Amino acid sequence: MDKLYISIVKIPGMAKFINGINGPIKGKVGTVIGSSRNGVPYVKGPYKRRTKKVSKQELTNRTKFANIQYWLKPLLVFLKVGFKGYNLPKSEGFVSARSFLSKNAVDGVHINPALVQVSYGDLPLPDSIAVGLVDNNHLQFTWDTQVVSGANRSDQVMLLAYDIEGKDPYFTVTGQFRRVGSDTLQISPQTGKSYHLYFAFVAADRSRQSHSVYLGTIEH
Repeated sequence: MDKLYISIVKIPGMAKFINGINGPIKGKVGTVIGSSRNGVPYVKGPYKRRTKKVSKQELTNRTKFANIQYWLKPLLVFLKVGFKGYNLPKSEGFVSARSFLSKNAVDGVHINPALVQVSYGDLPLPDSIAVGLVDNNHLQFTWDTQVVSGANRSDQVMLLAYDIEGKDPYFTVTGQFRRVGSDTLQISPQTGKSYHLYFAFVAADRSRQSHSVYLGTIEH
C-alpha cells in the first residue's frame, strides 16, 4: 500500500479568527492588522514611513509624554491600587494616572507635583492630616480618626514619599486602619534628598479608594 504524504505549508502573515469566522481577528489580513487591548478588539493599518518634518508642537508633545512616563513609571504598583476602576473597561492604573496627569498637572512640559493625583476615588478622607520626620529614616503620618459618612474604621491608609530626582519612591498601599490615626513610613537613611508626600485611603474590601492629598515636601 502506497504511503500518503501530506505537506503543511505555513503562510506568512496569516491571521487567526477568534471565536469563529464572525469573531474578531488576530494577525494580518491583506492591508489590515487585527489586535486587541484590554479585551477590546480593533484593526489598524500597516506602519508607514514618515517623510514629513517633525513640528515644534510635536516635539513639545513628545517631551511632555516622556516626562510623564519618567515621573509615573516608578509608581506602577501604587497606581494599580490608586487608580483601580478609574475608567473601566478601557483603562485603569498606570494608563489612567497618565491620562489624569496629562490633563491636570502639566504646565508646558513640566509636571507640578502638587497637582498630581496618585489615587482617585470617592472614599472620604479624614480631617487634620499631618506628617513629620521622626528619626533618620522614618516619616510619621497622623489623621483624625472620626469616621465620616461613607467611610469605614477598617479603611487602610496609602502613603507615598517620592524622591522624584532619584526616581526612588517609598510607599505602602496597605497601611494602618483609619481607626488607628497614625502610621510610619520608612525612607532611605541617606541625607540630601527631597521627598514629595502623598496620602490616601483604600477600602478594606478594595472596592474603592479616595483621592490622594499632596502634603508638600520634606527635606531629609
